[in-house]
Amino acid sequence: MYTLKKSLGQHFLKDENICRKIVEALQQESLSQLLEVGPGGGALTKYLKNIPDIDFKAVEIDDEKVAYLSNTYPELKDKIVHQSFLDALPPFDGEFTVVGNFPYNISTQILFKILEWKDQVPVMVGMFQKEVAQRVAAPSGNKVYGVLSVLVQAFYQVKYLFDVHENCFNPPPKVKSGVIKMYRTTATEPMKSEKHFFLLVKTAFNQRRKTLRNAVRSLFEPDQLEDPIFNQRAEQLTVKDFAALTFKMK
Repeated sequence: MYTLKKSLGQHFLKDENICRKIVEALQQESLSQLLEVGPGGGALTKYLKNIPDIDFKAVEIDDEKVAYLSNTYPELKDKIVHQSFLDALPPFDGEFTVVGNFPYNISTQILFKILEWKDQVPVMVGMFQKEVAQRVAAPSGNKVYGVLSVLVQAFYQVKYLFDVHENCFNPPPKVKSGVIKMYRTTATEPMKSEKHFFLLVKTAFNQRRKTLRNAVRSLFEPDQLEDPIFNQRAEQLTVKDFAALTFKMK
């Protein structure tokens, strides 16, 4: 078979019911091109490859898992991209959906990679460590609302689908998991630029206990900082608030 590699954060999904629920969530959308990230032992892959009228690919860094998948599912020959997802180029022309039981040790980086590809990725269904999934879906004012929440929600609507128990994996992780679905928004909030927006959000949450005025002072002229919105802390601002503030930045 294959071995588990802790260095790659591998916890393989073994609960068939959870696999089917993830695939059902995917199939609620129209699919033509689908990328699975980190197929591992193929728990999801065996369902995904059989979705009708789908162009399917999987990206996997682990040599052993690539060999296992190729031997077990010969039809996947030439469908497996053998490299790290974080280093990959978009595997399709045009739009494609992303799905995966994502390695928890790089889950935040995976989300930022999807943001880089947002023009091509209208939908993502993925499993993360529960606290990361909750953070991505958190509304403003929530104690776990932060950089990841704002940056993802600026471009995607996020729906928390369901929890996944530790015993659904081999080996069981020490944390609970959660599955989320992200839909690209049809109209993003106006902003000066994405660069300004990312800088503002990251700077604001870097000192989240301070008022916005103190946290982002370096990004604005003194007269702009008189606006009452700067009396609030970062977690109190919505995506719309952050986007609007970018027009006042230096």
